[in-house]
Amino acid sequence: MEFVFSQLAGFGEAFVALVIDPLTYVYLIVSVFLGITFGALPGLTATLAVTILTGFFGNKIPLDYSLIALLGAYVGAIYGGSYPSILLNIPGTAASAATAMDGHPLAKAGRGGEALGLTTTASFIGTLIGTVALLIFVWVLLLISQNIASPEKALLALFGILLSGTLMSEDLVIKGWIAGLIGLAMAMVGLDPLLSEPRYTFGWSYMLSGFQVVPVLMGAFAVPQIIDGMRHMEAGKLVANPGRILPNMASIRRYLPTISRSGVIGTGVGALPGVGEDVAGWVSYGVGKSVSKEGHKFGKGSIEGLLSSETANNACIGGALIPLLVLGIPGSPPAAALMGAFKINNVIPGPTIDPAIILRVVAIMVLASFTMFIMGLFTARVFIKILRIPQTVFLPIVMVLTAIGSFSVGGGINDLYLMLGVGIVAYFLNLLKYPIAPLVIGVILGGLFDETFRRSLLISQGDLMVFVSRPGAAILLLLNVSLILSQFPAVQRGFRRLRRKPA
Repeated sequence: MEFVFSQLAGFGEAFVALVIDPLTYVYLIVSVFLGITFGALPGLTATLAVTILTGFFGNKIPLDYSLIALLGAYVGAIYGGSYPSILLNIPGTAASAATAMDGHPLAKAGRGGEALGLTTTASFIGTLIGTVALLIFVWVLLLISQNIASPEKALLALFGILLSGTLMSEDLVIKGWIAGLIGLAMAMVGLDPLLSEPRYTFGWSYMLSGFQVVPVLMGAFAVPQIIDGMRHMEAGKLVANPGRILPNMASIRRYLPTISRSGVIGTGVGALPGVGEDVAGWVSYGVGKSVSKEGHKFGKGSIEGLLSSETANNACIGGALIPLLVLGIPGSPPAAALMGAFKINNVIPGPTIDPAIILRVVAIMVLASFTMFIMGLFTARVFIKILRIPQTVFLPIVMVLTAIGSFSVGGGINDLYLMLGVGIVAYFLNLLKYPIAPLVIGVILGGLFDETFRRSLLISQGDLMVFVSRPGAAILLLLNVSLILSQFPAVQRGFRRLRRKPA
């Protein structure tokens, strides 16, 4: 009990420190507005918003303000995708795809304002649910993770790469693994972390520091989206007047059990490494449809369906931060970009992270959710006008911002070459349906895997039994092997036969 009170006291101190700082509100308002804008414009994403702000603010300002800007943009962008989903039936982000199922039918029925008010309220509640879960469970996992040594860290990093590749592959799971292993190979370039010997640099001094995180993030996430958007240019769309935008509190009270369930589902899905908010929205939507007494109305303008998806995708944010902060494994693509910001600020998420940083993250999430709620209600019509901006205007601006963000980190032209090179490769990988998030996660976690795997072998004098003799390492090794074997057709056929076998 004393531990709980001490953490609540620490959260209170972090919260008060943010509240009394005037700059907090400046960064919050600007970042949440930018986030909603990126979410509202089809073709731009939460990952892109966090990535670009990482380039601008990652290590240029104090860490607290950097976290405010990045988390504010993250929260705003996941919510902002609901605008085009409801008004245009075009998901602004992948996270809001399920929102369009019932949001647009409501808009066509003249209830667009009501739908926007409900999604704003549901997004606010969902973000708070995920944040509360973050505050509770992160400490439990941190206490458990204190006993994690190099063998466990190596296997945990490998598990994060494999799991993200498994869950994010569109067709063949091996494509996700290949993308993750490409990122892992990229992480090996540069100075050896143990012996300080150059590896795979081919005599190029720029590569001594390895692949810089920000140019890789920009290239992997931003460049393919910009190229794809320019290939499919669309003019500004006519957005109908949604009417009065106010939350329907009667509907919120009526569907409070749905909101609570969706928040829990979103948080749980977010805690799975590499999955993301879009999966959380669809899983919650599917569960809601299956358990609802009005499941037949889903897809036809159901308030319950709208709340199911929109609550979950925002609750996923807090869930995605749990494995990021405790294990150093991002729970979603935007969280992977956020991890890049931690890395360039020399903050290593994981068991050794400073608890004060976790408390500040929680406090920022609370403030960002309130800012998003207020801004969503009072500036909705501004964002509706932003939706009319044609891609021919905003995509070149995004490209310029991406180039500036990459250049500003190292201040060298080589960073731009790296960004473009990674971007072109990522674009063609996208065309071949190779997921990009596992590649980025491989780059970020690859250094951890490389250093801890080899340190384990050095300590054990090359004895691989070190990964079996320790209980935690043995469990993680079993998880890695089980994950790989579970994708073999013969194993899958065996599981299907077992399920069909009568009791």
